[in-house]
Amino acid sequence: MASTDITALIDYYVREKDITSERVLYALEAAFLTAYNKMVPGAERIENIKADINPQKGTVKIKAMLTVIEDELLDDPFNQIKLSTAEALASRRGREIQVGDSIVANVTPPDFGRIAVQTARQTMQQRIRKAEQEMLADAFRDRIGELVTGTVRRFDKGDVIVDIEKFEAIVPLRQRIPNEDYNQGDQMRFYVMEVRDGLRGNELVVSRSHANLVRRLFENEVLEIADNTIEIVNIVREPGYRTKMIVRSNDPNIDPIGSCVGMRGMRVKNVVNELNREKVDIIEYTEDKAELVRESLAPIEPVEITVDEENRVVHVIVEDDKSAAKAKGRKGQNVRLTARLISTLEERWDVRVDPYNENSRTEAIALEGAAALVAHLDIDIELATTMIACGFTTVEGIASYVQAEDLTEALGIEADKANDIIEKAKAKA
Repeated sequence: MASTDITALIDYYVREKDITSERVLYALEAAFLTAYNKMVPGAERIENIKADINPQKGTVKIKAMLTVIEDELLDDPFNQIKLSTAEALASRRGREIQVGDSIVANVTPPDFGRIAVQTARQTMQQRIRKAEQEMLADAFRDRIGELVTGTVRRFDKGDVIVDIEKFEAIVPLRQRIPNEDYNQGDQMRFYVMEVRDGLRGNELVVSRSHANLVRRLFENEVLEIADNTIEIVNIVREPGYRTKMIVRSNDPNIDPIGSCVGMRGMRVKNVVNELNREKVDIIEYTEDKAELVRESLAPIEPVEITVDEENRVVHVIVEDDKSAAKAKGRKGQNVRLTARLISTLEERWDVRVDPYNENSRTEAIALEGAAALVAHLDIDIELATTMIACGFTTVEGIASYVQAEDLTEALGIEADKANDIIEKAKAKA
């Protein structure tokens, strides 16, 4: 291998791959040793061996540390050297040698040329790849959850491969936005998911579909979110269709929705453009679930919203079938996202939308009345629903007009239970 070959090789990996020259030389040394082992049968038995590379001169020598032994006792030519041969080497170096000493000998085969170089290049590519993987893990292990910019390079077995800061990252199918085009050279923003141990070593996995991609985009666009003046309370997403986000302001003088939308809508427009026109709904935080649902389903205006705390269901009645279809969205996505938006890790809620009719109206009133009885009388929803059906509809009415025997006869409950209900109703009335 010529001097220019080694120098150019080292320069390429240092400049293009951002690998230190020390790492490149280490990989090259290991590659030449692998080539030597393949060329010299039994060479793997050598206990102390190294490849001595001089990048400036373009030379490589394989050297072994051998033990000096009497000529006639030599039985391990891979780790021993005859005294006579060692004396000749030592004299050229101006030193004396004796049995039992160690001496470095040049064991490079005379034909250690083209074949060794080819083998070394192949092996080095593998080792450089491993070095790149180690650098990738070091660079991104502490950056999980960040927003990065990448350039689409190619497809590989269904994955999109993108270049991110001189590293290759993978966008698996499930981490892509449905129907989004990925063309070579396209620049996109990605959410860093993980550095995983894949079939080819460390792999950087990034996402276009994760809800936190939208969170990071807003943090990048909205200064008030970046400095925690405005907080994203919850964010849910069906990629390619819609994102819903609840925000609240930690400063009463700052409008959270207005800040996220920006002047002339530029802030939210920049996020929407990055997401290929995906719809983004921004809702101001309130503890009132009915109000959250109302805002999430806008511009559809519900006729009535009833919150069933016991069963964690929000019942929404809208004007007609057309309004119900719009509120639910394509394949129920809008109402499904609304349910996820008001849910927490501890409590999963459901949202049900129905068109107005007398039955739905009656059912909504009954559910609302039952929920009130549960809250005030400390009874379960089943008993409360039965009481509503039997005409015991309000706490005030029960306290004023109902006797214990009325409850025992209508509900089939014991007298003690009936008296307890009436006493609690009187205390709340």
